[in-house]
Amino acid sequence: MSFLTPENRKSDETALEISSGARLIPRITIQAFCEHSQTAQLVESAIHDRRMSKVALTTHNGGIEGAVETYKSNPTPNLIVVETALSPAEIPVALERLAEVCDASTRLIVLGHVNDVPLYRELIRSGVSEYIVLPASAAQIVSAITDLFASEGSAPIGRTIGFVSAKGGAGGSTVAHNVAWGIATALRQDSLILDMDLAFGTAGLNFNQDPPHGLADAVLANQKVDQTMLDRLMSKAASHINLLTAPVTLDRTYDFEEREFEQIIELSQNTMPVVVLDIPHGWNAWVRHTLATVDEVVIVAEPDLANLRNAKNLSDTIKALRPTEARPSLVLNKVGMPRRPEISPAEFAGSVECQLLGTIPFDAALFGTAANNGQMIAEVAASNKINDIYRAIGMQVTGRQVSHAGGKSASLMKLPSFLKKRA
Repeated sequence: MSFLTPENRKSDETALEISSGARLIPRITIQAFCEHSQTAQLVESAIHDRRMSKVALTTHNGGIEGAVETYKSNPTPNLIVVETALSPAEIPVALERLAEVCDASTRLIVLGHVNDVPLYRELIRSGVSEYIVLPASAAQIVSAITDLFASEGSAPIGRTIGFVSAKGGAGGSTVAHNVAWGIATALRQDSLILDMDLAFGTAGLNFNQDPPHGLADAVLANQKVDQTMLDRLMSKAASHINLLTAPVTLDRTYDFEEREFEQIIELSQNTMPVVVLDIPHGWNAWVRHTLATVDEVVIVAEPDLANLRNAKNLSDTIKALRPTEARPSLVLNKVGMPRRPEISPAEFAGSVECQLLGTIPFDAALFGTAANNGQMIAEVAASNKINDIYRAIGMQVTGRQVSHAGGKSASLMKLPSFLKKRA
């Protein structure tokens, strides 16, 4: 059994200019055997983490002995999580009995109540995947599982950034495209824009592109889409800027299942450091799922009451969908429109309870010219200060400037939970 067979562990990480995206844990089965109801609730709460969206998790009573009895007559899952209150001398003996009834490929995480460094070393040496001292957090458990199944020798994946308008016409697409341009030019990193508004998307117009294929071809290919096909469907808009455009035709409706875009986004992350999702203003299953699973969510709004109401609803819902993640960010667009009463940026951000990344001033002539020419603001007016705002937003959403306190916990492989307590 693998948890009694030592493995070489890789601790070196590649330094990246852009924070990599969170890798989803693959479709695995996890069974947890707990001795206390509080521990069972803790393990069950881990399923709400977006990295666990594909995982099948069940909890049982009985600890190690319960697991031994279960697997005498049942196949073992990909991962077993067991809670034990045994003494340090008794734990290895109990795990030997468990190993006798488990498959060789099964992994094991032990949740214990003993804060003991020699015990930890002995368990890790024997092949136990991780030992976590209780009380712990759901984030610690998810990070341990991620280290096991989602990071083994794999290259970093691209960071996904979703832009969504609080209200139709707020300019979410314009902000998304110009921020992607700012990222590509400032960091010289490849960026991919997914225009997810298949009926009315503007990525093609804004970049003066009219490719014959795009995002719809990938979505409608169902399970046939692969990396080669996706690369063929992409169009090059500029240096480091790639597009998957919308067809912008009304000869059919675009009703999709909740996870319809999931495979395309994952394939995009494999080759692009930054994936910008231009999410349409609407509310259905796939929009909700996409907002729940991307690395960063940016709400674009105008400074008026209707936008405030919608942005607040979006913010509260997204925070509920992503309880272990950083809250969505906010960009205020078209600020300073003549003769329009406006809510101040500070008051708006405070009411929505989002971090304000930037305020973009209203400039009808500049934005109108860019839209009509199929150009970005930096192409129309390279010295305009609005470009600095877009670049600053890009730096923040790619993790270059802002470190999110309370985000991902440190890897348990590098600093065990019981060592954290002694720090």
